[in-house]
Amino acid sequence: METTRTVFEIISAFVLPALIVGFPVYGLIKKVPVYEVFVDGAKDGFKVAVTIIPYLVAILFAIGMFRASGAMDFMVEGLRPIFSWFGVPPEVLPMMIIRPLTGSGSAAIVLDMIQQFGEDSILVKMVATMFGSTETTFYVIAVYFGAVNVRKTRHAIPAGLIADGVSLILSVFVVRWLFG
Repeated sequence: METTRTVFEIISAFVLPALIVGFPVYGLIKKVPVYEVFVDGAKDGFKVAVTIIPYLVAILFAIGMFRASGAMDFMVEGLRPIFSWFGVPPEVLPMMIIRPLTGSGSAAIVLDMIQQFGEDSILVKMVATMFGSTETTFYVIAVYFGAVNVRKTRHAIPAGLIADGVSLILSVFVVRWLFG
């Protein structure tokens, strides 16, 4: 257990620096004008950001209404017996509900839990793992599909929710396995 943790700590110390240095070096090896391509990508990113603002406002408004209406508390209480049976702590249920909807809302849940339980708490480690291993599925569908006028999402929502569900559940078990 301790060896696994040490290996993960060593690997994690090198991942980000390797990416930051690796991509430009790879571009230079392939003779790509790295800076110019980066600037062009930034311009395109700005155009996309301006395009998605109306969709972003709509989804954030809807999520605010969901939380303010008490529907979140109602769902947590309804799901508590089911998830408790599987060994999922009820304190992480708000993250499981909000994460597929919004990144900022789920970040707020992580911060609330850090204040409530402390940053070294196993519950905080669980929600932080959930935050990092899942996607804001409905946000992505609403904003990005809306920005490019995709109206029929077909299998995107079920596939995204299945991936989120597996990641959310595995987060609980992996954190328990690694941190006891």
